Amino acid sequence: MAKRVVGIGGTLRSGSSSELLVRAVLAACARRGAETEMFDGPALAALPHFNAESQTRNDAERALVEAVRGADAIVIGSPGYHGGVSGLVKNAIDLLEDIRGDARPYFDGRPVGLIVSAAGWQAGGVTLAALRGIVHAMRGWPTPAGIAINSVEQKPFAADGSVADAGVAAQIELQAAHLMAFALETAA
Repeated sequence: MAKRVVGIGGTLRSGSSSELLVRAVLAACARRGAETEMFDGPALAALPHFNAESQTRNDAERALVEAVRGADAIVIGSPGYHGGVSGLVKNAIDLLEDIRGDARPYFDGRPVGLIVSAAGWQAGGVTLAALRGIVHAMRGWPTPAGIAINSVEQKPFAADGSVADAGVAAQIELQAAHLMAFALETAA
Protein backbone atom coordinates (compact mmCIF):
# COMPACT_ATOMS: atom_id res chain seq x y z
CA MET A 1 0.00 0.00 0.00
CA ALA A 2 1.39 3.41 -0.99
CA LYS A 3 2.45 5.69 1.81
CA ARG A 4 1.03 9.23 1.98
CA VAL A 5 3.49 12.05 2.51
CA VAL A 6 2.21 15.57 3.12
CA GLY A 7 4.37 18.65 2.56
CA ILE A 8 3.80 21.93 4.38
CA GLY A 9 5.92 24.96 3.62
CA GLY A 10 6.99 27.91 1.63
CA THR A 11 6.44 31.62 1.73
CA LEU A 12 4.01 34.02 0.12
CA ARG A 13 6.41 34.08 -2.84
CA SER A 14 5.51 31.18 -5.09
CA GLY A 15 8.62 29.13 -5.90
CA SER A 16 10.51 30.16 -2.75
CA SER A 17 13.55 28.06 -1.85
CA SER A 18 11.78 26.51 1.15
CA GLU A 19 8.84 25.52 -1.06
CA LEU A 20 11.10 24.11 -3.76
CA LEU A 21 13.01 22.04 -1.19
CA VAL A 22 9.80 20.55 0.24
CA ARG A 23 8.61 19.79 -3.29
CA ALA A 24 11.94 18.12 -4.06
CA VAL A 25 11.64 15.85 -1.01
CA LEU A 26 8.05 15.01 -1.98
CA ALA A 27 9.21 14.17 -5.51
CA ALA A 28 11.92 11.90 -4.11
CA CYS A 29 9.29 10.17 -1.95
CA ALA A 30 7.02 9.80 -5.00
CA ARG A 31 9.87 8.08 -6.88
CA ARG A 32 9.90 5.62 -3.97
CA GLY A 33 6.17 4.92 -4.43
CA ALA A 34 4.55 7.50 -2.14
CA GLU A 35 1.41 9.49 -2.80
CA THR A 36 2.16 13.13 -2.03
CA GLU A 37 0.26 16.32 -1.33
CA MET A 38 1.70 19.83 -0.97
CA PHE A 39 0.43 22.79 1.02
CA ASP A 40 2.58 25.67 -0.25
CA GLY A 41 2.71 29.34 0.68
CA PRO A 42 -0.45 30.38 -1.18
CA ALA A 43 -2.36 27.44 0.37
CA LEU A 44 -1.06 28.37 3.83
CA ALA A 45 -2.02 32.02 3.24
CA ALA A 46 -5.64 30.87 2.82
CA LEU A 47 -5.64 29.76 6.46
CA PRO A 48 -7.00 32.33 8.89
CA HIS A 49 -5.11 32.91 12.13
CA PHE A 50 -5.54 29.82 14.27
CA ASN A 51 -8.13 30.31 17.00
CA ALA A 52 -8.32 27.45 19.49
CA GLU A 53 -11.60 28.83 20.83
CA SER A 54 -13.37 28.51 17.49
CA GLN A 55 -14.71 25.19 16.20
CA THR A 56 -15.50 26.68 12.79
CA ARG A 57 -13.04 25.76 10.04
CA ASN A 58 -12.99 26.82 6.39
CA ASP A 59 -12.32 24.47 3.47
CA ALA A 60 -8.59 25.23 3.44
CA GLU A 61 -8.27 24.46 7.15
CA ARG A 62 -10.23 21.22 6.83
CA ALA A 63 -8.12 20.12 3.84
CA LEU A 64 -4.85 20.57 5.73
CA VAL A 65 -6.10 18.86 8.88
CA GLU A 66 -7.50 15.89 6.92
CA ALA A 67 -4.34 15.53 4.87
CA VAL A 68 -2.12 15.41 7.96
CA ARG A 69 -4.59 13.14 9.75
CA GLY A 70 -4.20 10.61 6.90
CA ALA A 71 -0.45 11.07 6.41
CA ASP A 72 2.16 8.40 7.05
CA ALA A 73 4.93 11.01 6.92
CA ILE A 74 5.17 14.79 6.85
CA VAL A 75 7.67 17.29 5.46
CA ILE A 76 7.76 20.81 6.92
CA GLY A 77 9.78 23.59 5.31
CA SER A 78 10.19 27.09 6.67
CA PRO A 79 12.27 30.11 5.88
CA GLY A 80 14.49 31.01 8.82
CA TYR A 81 13.09 34.44 9.50
CA HIS A 82 15.15 36.08 12.25
CA GLY A 83 16.15 32.68 13.57
CA GLY A 84 12.61 31.35 13.86
CA VAL A 85 9.84 29.52 12.07
CA SER A 86 7.79 31.79 9.82
CA GLY A 87 4.36 32.84 11.02
CA LEU A 88 2.78 31.31 7.91
CA VAL A 89 4.20 27.85 8.66
CA LYS A 90 3.66 28.11 12.42
CA ASN A 91 0.01 29.01 11.90
CA ALA A 92 -0.46 25.82 9.85
CA ILE A 93 1.23 23.76 12.56
CA ASP A 94 -0.94 25.39 15.23
CA LEU A 95 -4.07 24.37 13.29
CA LEU A 96 -3.07 20.74 13.84
CA GLU A 97 -4.26 21.18 17.41
CA ASP A 98 -7.52 19.97 15.83
CA ILE A 99 -6.12 16.41 15.77
CA ARG A 100 -4.93 16.30 19.38
CA GLY A 101 -7.88 14.09 20.39
CA ASP A 102 -7.49 11.62 17.51
CA ALA A 103 -6.54 7.99 18.11
CA ARG A 104 -3.23 9.04 16.51
CA PRO A 105 -2.83 12.60 17.84
CA TYR A 106 -0.65 15.26 16.27
CA PHE A 107 2.33 13.60 14.49
CA ASP A 108 2.22 10.54 16.75
CA GLY A 109 4.58 7.84 15.50
CA ARG A 110 5.15 9.53 12.15
CA PRO A 111 8.45 10.62 10.65
CA VAL A 112 8.72 14.33 9.92
CA GLY A 113 11.33 15.72 7.55
CA LEU A 114 12.42 19.25 8.38
CA ILE A 115 13.77 21.87 6.00
CA VAL A 116 14.97 25.42 6.51
CA SER A 117 16.13 27.95 3.97
CA ALA A 118 17.73 31.01 5.50
CA ALA A 119 19.86 33.97 4.43
CA GLY A 120 22.61 32.88 6.83
CA TRP A 121 23.99 29.83 8.60
CA GLN A 122 22.98 30.80 12.13
CA ALA A 123 19.31 31.35 11.31
CA GLY A 124 19.17 28.00 9.51
CA GLY A 125 20.52 26.01 12.43
CA VAL A 126 18.44 27.77 15.06
CA THR A 127 15.25 27.42 13.02
CA LEU A 128 15.93 23.74 12.33
CA ALA A 129 16.40 23.16 16.07
CA ALA A 130 13.12 25.00 16.77
CA LEU A 131 11.27 22.81 14.26
CA ARG A 132 12.74 19.68 15.87
CA GLY A 133 11.45 20.87 19.26
CA ILE A 134 7.99 21.48 17.82
CA VAL A 135 7.87 18.03 16.22
CA HIS A 136 8.98 16.36 19.47
CA ALA A 137 6.27 18.26 21.37
CA MET A 138 3.76 16.96 18.84
CA ARG A 139 4.91 13.34 19.31
CA GLY A 140 6.58 13.07 15.92
CA TRP A 141 9.93 11.65 14.91
CA PRO A 142 12.14 14.23 13.19
CA THR A 143 14.22 12.41 10.61
CA PRO A 144 17.94 12.25 11.41
CA ALA A 145 18.59 14.12 8.18
CA GLY A 146 17.33 17.68 8.49
CA ILE A 147 18.06 20.11 5.67
CA ALA A 148 19.25 23.66 6.30
CA ILE A 149 20.55 25.72 3.42
CA ASN A 150 22.05 29.18 3.27
CA SER A 151 20.23 30.76 0.36
CA VAL A 152 22.84 33.53 0.09
CA GLU A 153 25.97 31.37 -0.08
CA GLN A 154 24.48 28.28 -1.69
CA LYS A 155 22.74 28.28 -5.03
CA PRO A 156 20.82 25.01 -4.84
CA PHE A 157 18.48 25.57 -7.79
CA ALA A 158 18.83 25.93 -11.53
CA ALA A 159 16.81 28.59 -13.37
CA ASP A 160 14.02 26.05 -14.00
CA GLY A 161 13.67 25.30 -10.25
CA SER A 162 15.38 21.93 -10.38
CA VAL A 163 18.00 21.03 -7.79
CA ALA A 164 21.43 21.95 -9.16
CA ASP A 165 23.67 21.45 -6.11
CA ALA A 166 24.87 17.84 -5.70
CA GLY A 167 25.21 18.18 -1.92
CA VAL A 168 21.67 19.49 -1.51
CA ALA A 169 20.39 16.79 -3.86
CA ALA A 170 22.05 14.14 -1.67
CA GLN A 171 20.40 15.62 1.45
CA ILE A 172 17.01 15.56 -0.28
CA GLU A 173 17.44 11.90 -1.25
CA LEU A 174 18.58 10.95 2.25
CA GLN A 175 15.64 12.69 3.90
CA ALA A 176 13.21 11.00 1.49
CA ALA A 177 14.82 7.62 2.20
CA HIS A 178 14.44 8.19 5.96
CA LEU A 179 10.81 9.28 5.60
CA MET A 180 9.87 6.24 3.54
CA ALA A 181 11.82 3.72 5.63
CA PHE A 182 10.42 5.03 8.92
CA ALA A 183 6.88 5.23 7.49
CA LEU A 184 7.12 1.59 6.43
CA GLU A 185 8.56 0.61 9.82
CA THR A 186 5.75 2.29 11.78
CA ALA A 187 3.19 0.48 9.60
CA ALA A 188 4.65 -2.91 10.57
